[in-house]
Amino acid sequence: MLRPRRGVLVLQTLLWGDELREPGDLAPSAPVTDRELELAEVLIRELTGVDVREVHDEYGQALEQLVAAKAGGGQPAELVEAVPVVDLMAALEESVRAARHSPPRS
Repeated sequence: MLRPRRGVLVLQTLLWGDELREPGDLAPSAPVTDRELELAEVLIRELTGVDVREVHDEYGQALEQLVAAKAGGGQPAELVEAVPVVDLMAALEESVRAARHSPPRS
């Protein structure tokens, strides 16, 4: 989610479905056409290379299992080994480097 804060835009990751809400008066005054929605989906898919159907909230699922086990008086399943932290700046620099050296898309 993008929100303005002290003159800058802040990107905040949403983890729970209840964090989403109607945009209220932030919605565009002109109606959005089906074609615009299709183009937006194509743009996001092409720019990110991520299929949203393949993205899963593993942390949220593990947390829900832990809470259910604790609430039921049982023992939680064995903890999964943590994934190493990714250096986001290094990943961004590598992505930019790769994009500069790849042929343009048509």
